[in-house]
Order: sequence, then structure tokens, then C-alpha cells
Amino acid sequence: MYQKILISLISLLSFSIYGAATIDMLPIANVYAPMGFDSNDSVEIVVEGFLPNLCYKAPLAKVKVFDKEKKILIEIKGSNYVKMAKFCPEVIVPFVETVSIGKISHGDYQIIVNQKSPFEISSKISIIDSSSSAIDENIYANIHAVERVEGEQKVILKGYNPSDCFVKDEVSIISNGVDTYSIMPRMKQIRNFCPMKMVPVEFEVKIPSDIKRSKILLHVRVMNGKSVNSIFTNY
Repeated sequence: MYQKILISLISLLSFSIYGAATIDMLPIANVYAPMGFDSNDSVEIVVEGFLPNLCYKAPLAKVKVFDKEKKILIEIKGSNYVKMAKFCPEVIVPFVETVSIGKISHGDYQIIVNQKSPFEISSKISIIDSSSSAIDENIYANIHAVERVEGEQKVILKGYNPSDCFVKDEVSIISNGVDTYSIMPRMKQIRNFCPMKMVPVEFEVKIPSDIKRSKILLHVRVMNGKSVNSIFTNY
């Protein structure tokens, strides 16, 4: 069995280099739409799905925004080498894909992923009107990882800030009421002179329990305007 899998993986590598594959829409399990974005933010949506077997390759996202209709269409596709491989190990490979939507105007948007396919799934997201022309009025910590505290409804946010002129301020959490908590670990600048010096930073965050789902998304906003996303299992 292991020998077959090894042969298959070697074959797939050669196909990815020399052969052509079909591009298919992928099965989608859920669409997470974080709250807290305004019309000057770079909006992100997180899609959870899976590759049906090892003959599929990493997912790619394609986005179309219809601002007038307040609709966001997302296609999540993967390269499919099933027809070219002699053997496809029946191993389901889950993925969590962060999809960049970019700046969009305020309002309530319908999200449709893999429209007109057997895997179509929808959600919605609300974008508030920005009160400032700045891309983001907050300075967030430069978080790299979200680690679960074993046996507790807590996580540790870990990262490195680029200077010691930033210190921890506060953490705010916004629920979308369905399946996502947006976590904002804010920093404050204590002086104008900011020499480059990598400084470790950690936040211990207690996760609320108002969302009654077995799995939720923790969407952590970070310093570069993007996010770190982690699927959290509720106890």
C-alpha cells in the first residue's frame, strides 16, 4: 500500500512538471465572514474546504466583486490529475484558504462560493463606512501564530514587533454571531523614535462562548493589514 502511494506521488510530481491537468471546483465546507472591516480596509474572507484525494493540488481563489449589486463571487479551484494518474490515494486533505477581496464600499454583501456547482455555498458580510481616509486607524501586533491553551477556552497570540517603541494596549473581540470571532490585538506607540529591533510579543486571549458551534474561526488582524486565521474547536 505504501509503495503504491509513493509511486503515485512520484507520478503526480512528474505530471505537475510535464503534464496538463484539468482545473476543477473544489468541495467547500464553510465560508467565514469576519466582522470589523470598514470601507478603507483590505477585506478578507476565509474559506474551508478539502481536496478529494491526493491527485488534487493546492487550491487557488478567483474573486469578482459586483459593487452595485453588493455581491461577491469566489471560485475555489484545484488542479486535478485524476485522469492522468494510475492510482489516487483516497486521502481527503482539508484546507483553510484566506481570500483577499480588497477595498470595497460600505454595505451588506452576499458571498457566493463556487456558484452553479454541486459545492455552491453562500454567506454574507457587512462593511461599515470608514470614519477616516487612513487605511487602518489601529496599530495591530505583528502576530505569526495562534496557539491553543490545552484544556481551556483560551489561545496565546505569538509574534514579533519590529521595534521596542510599540507596547501592548488592548485586545478587542467582535463576533459575527454565526461562526467567527475577529480578534484585534492593538499596540500603542510610546515614542517617535522607533529603532528596528525585533521584540517578542504575546497576548493571552479568552475566547467567548456565545457562538454554539463545534468549530469557529479565529480571525486575528495583524500589523501588515492582513490576518492570521485559525480554526478553533469549542469544548
